[in-house]
Amino acid sequence: MRVAPRRPLSNARDGARGTSLHSMSQTPIHWADPARATACAGWLGACAPQLQLAPDTLRAASADASFRRYLRVDGGGGRSFIVMDAPPAQENCGPFVQVAELLHQAGLHTPRVLAWDEAQGFMLLDDLGQQLFLAALRDAPAAEADALMRDAISALVQMQLRADASALPAYDDALLRREVELFPTWCVEREFGIRWNADQQALWTSVSQQLIDSALAQPTVFVHRDWMPRNLMVSTPNPGVLDFQDAVRGPIAYDMASLLRDAFISWEEERELDWAVRYWQQARTAGLRVDEDFGEFWRQLEWMGLQRHLKVLGIFCRLKHRDGKPSYSADLPRFFAYATKVALRYRPLAPLLRLIEPMSGPMTQTGFSLR
Repeated sequence: MRVAPRRPLSNARDGARGTSLHSMSQTPIHWADPARATACAGWLGACAPQLQLAPDTLRAASADASFRRYLRVDGGGGRSFIVMDAPPAQENCGPFVQVAELLHQAGLHTPRVLAWDEAQGFMLLDDLGQQLFLAALRDAPAAEADALMRDAISALVQMQLRADASALPAYDDALLRREVELFPTWCVEREFGIRWNADQQALWTSVSQQLIDSALAQPTVFVHRDWMPRNLMVSTPNPGVLDFQDAVRGPIAYDMASLLRDAFISWEEERELDWAVRYWQQARTAGLRVDEDFGEFWRQLEWMGLQRHLKVLGIFCRLKHRDGKPSYSADLPRFFAYATKVALRYRPLAPLLRLIEPMSGPMTQTGFSLR
């Protein structure tokens, strides 16, 4: 059964944020700084002649958990374009431009950078459409949902096979550890007010180290880092790919774990397994270095997903307490359920249950077998 999200929110930083360019055409634009509004108007006016832009049609296009936001503007020939508003003091757009080019060279359908004022933090992009995979999957019959997910899987294999990851930051021990430590810092201590004793801290150190070791043992590829339905657009060719600026060179199972265990939509395990097998078969046929044993690949995917789930639990709590965005915490139960499901299944991860149950409540009655 699909679990629809309560609201169309994007994800957060550290590889778990979303940039969905869904339609918000009736939403007025609010400028906290009038000088920035003036700067945007001047820059957009200078860009207007080449693409026949109509600056007076500028309107909100998306919500984002970062300091970036996206606006939509009409142009000639019935086209529309996206304006990225990314204040340079808070957002570095260099990685976006770099990774967009890498994905374009790999044949992925990504927005082209048509104009960029690096000093002021304004960028003009192709508009890939207004329907997210997330919205389409929520409403689609089973066969249509399957077709969309297969498109996402095929594009993922293409990205991993063709996109040059050599210049990207490594998803190394330091980054993996920094991410997973968001969980005790922001979720355990800040959200729930729990302080672990020495024995509990030792359990956490053991489990988190095993997750990191598993990730580092995998073959490395181009990792989008947020390959999920909220960052894929229904388009031609399908899918359009967004929110790629945090890409790294890292574990091959990461993006597939993101697709199957999403922040805003959940699936029955039978469907997860079907899509995972399809990915595994396509990846092997393409020559990607996935494990020859699907059971081992599935374990790698689940352990990688657990690292991500713990990270996102921390991120959502940080959004609430540090950034004043409490609505994200409504999805904590989904991620506790994901984490419980994996910890129940694998004996080396079982100690995690003792740490998360005081926050999640008892979920062990779900009946997943230990392996």
